[in-house]
Amino acid sequence: QVQLVESGGGLVQPGGSLRLSCTYSGSIYGITSMGWYRQAPGKQRESVADITDTGSRDYADSAKGRFTISRDNAKSTMYLQMNSLKPEDTAVYYCKAVFRNVIDYWGQGTQVTVSS
Repeated sequence: QVQLVESGGGLVQPGGSLRLSCTYSGSIYGITSMGWYRQAPGKQRESVADITDTGSRDYADSAKGRFTISRDNAKSTMYLQMNSLKPEDTAVYYCKAVFRNVIDYWGQGTQVTVSS
């Protein structure tokens, strides 16, 4: 009922910035929250940031002060602005939408690599 597509990943030097986008479609008014997750090689998928339908935001400790999550409802797009990137930020980043607080939907992921 909800489809998600991530974009914006790539290779960036330490200290650089990237802006990830997640477009969503389908039963969009059933979405109660959205978020960004990431999975590095050999690691479990972890939450990076999330945002509710009321605009409340939460960040992982590693992301606070550097990452900003936002939504543009008119464009049906969620963003993750990532600044001051570090090598440890290297991971596949996934978009998630929660439908009516029950069902999770995931995008296909986009690779972020931070390296000199």
